[in-house]
Amino acid sequence: MLAPRNDKVEAINMSLLNKLPGHNTTYKSIDTVVEQNDAVQYPTEFLDSLQPPGLPPHSLLLKIRAPIMRIRNLYAPKLCNGTRLAVKSMMPHVLEATILTGPGTGEDVFIPRIPLIPVDMPFEFKRLQFPVRLSFAMPINKSQGQSLKVVGLYLESMCFSHGQLYVGSSRVGSSRNLFILAKDVKTANIVYPLALP
Repeated sequence: MLAPRNDKVEAINMSLLNKLPGHNTTYKSIDTVVEQNDAVQYPTEFLDSLQPPGLPPHSLLLKIRAPIMRIRNLYAPKLCNGTRLAVKSMMPHVLEATILTGPGTGEDVFIPRIPLIPVDMPFEFKRLQFPVRLSFAMPINKSQGQSLKVVGLYLESMCFSHGQLYVGSSRVGSSRNLFILAKDVKTANIVYPLALP
């Protein structure tokens, strides 16, 4: 399932996680400022509430067999940003997962919590968390470069960037394996005309 906006992707992921049998395990990150002088200005509760792009959530809910996606390169070419896996077992500091896509398909791997520092913040903070996200659904932009067997495009809200509709609909080899749910039964393909001299 692909959607143009992260908020829709998160809603789909949580809905499908709740339908998966088994109990949820919640992993909370440990968030700290890098420069200790900033600790008073940026309390832990504030850091926990931040969700910068490319960082896992502070509160990561998982279940056995839930699909997840790597959001950081760890061991190329098998464990790269965008690699999809299925959770096999969960321990306090390590996840065991089976690789679903790419060169290591079928292999079981261990994923540790690692420190992650976002680069697009006005201050530096560090999040210690598993570098993964739930992946029942993913943003269209994150699917770029992947080949999928079946694609469902959830277009409750329209695509908002150039070529996004093309990227979402071209992830699958056959139109028989492409399913689109669009509000008002139609959607616009955002294309910016090139400026010609």
